[in-house]
Amino acid sequence: MIRERNLTVNLLLTIFTCGLYGIVWFFTLSDDTGKVSEDMSMYGMMTLLLTLLTCGIYKIYWSYKVGKLLYEARENAGMHAIDNSILYLVLSLFGLDIVNYCMMQSDLNDLAVIQ
Repeated sequence: MIRERNLTVNLLLTIFTCGLYGIVWFFTLSDDTGKVSEDMSMYGMMTLLLTLLTCGIYKIYWSYKVGKLLYEARENAGMHAIDNSILYLVLSLFGLDIVNYCMMQSDLNDLAVIQ
């Protein structure tokens, strides 16, 4: 269903491209979260468009929502689940989305191994 992605490569590409690869990473995180949670509202193009249309405000809500969806997906997979949605929200409010991306990717990689 989803594939495991190398966290270090994604992080380095985001840093070396001055954040441009972060857009691609955001897109893939949305897609993968949508697939594991079966939530049709979480697909990349829609989340990217909503983020652009709201000048980034939707991304704050997106961070919280991804936290909730990953928590539910881990629970449904029988894995130890911690609800990081509030942490993602706070980090996003402080502009630390790259930290969110790393944590989200780690959760998605765990789910990819099980599938």
